[in-house]
Amino acid sequence: MLFEEDDRVYWEQMRAGNKQALFELYNNMYFHLIRFGLKLNADDELVKDCVNQIFLNLWDKRDRLVPVDNVKSYLMTSLKRCMLDQLAYAEKMTDAVNKMGAEEDWEELSYEEIMIRLQQDDELKSKLQTAIKQLTPRQMELIQLKFFEGLTYEQIAERTSQTVKTAYNTIYDAIKTLKRLLK
Repeated sequence: MLFEEDDRVYWEQMRAGNKQALFELYNNMYFHLIRFGLKLNADDELVKDCVNQIFLNLWDKRDRLVPVDNVKSYLMTSLKRCMLDQLAYAEKMTDAVNKMGAEEDWEELSYEEIMIRLQQDDELKSKLQTAIKQLTPRQMELIQLKFFEGLTYEQIAERTSQTVKTAYNTIYDAIKTLKRLLK
């Protein structure tokens, strides 16, 4: 029970920006998380990577974290999600490589095929530019920030003085409009 209270204290201190509290939490939870992760998947490298990743993510998102009563449970759930995400990503990559190998025999494209693909790309770009011009100025601005400048919704909201939800909804509506226009 005492350790759980220490973990909650470290959690709160870490949320406040105390890096040493993050290290203490890491030291307290590391072996518990490794043991738990190995019960889910025997790949020890995957487990170690995910444990480290969740603590890096905690530090990156510390100002947005909420108070937690059961830190151990929260971290175990985070570890499980991280591992599932990593496994899903690895599976997608394997499928993509296998699919690519099956569809194309890694042959070089002829000059004509390259030219046709370039023309198709140009046509698609032209259609996309025409569709984007039909969006509202605010939608165009947010699409530019999200997809061409690579900003997160939080960064977009901060830059445009909007809430994150408004930025998300505006971009969602813009994408819906673009889909409709490009069909």
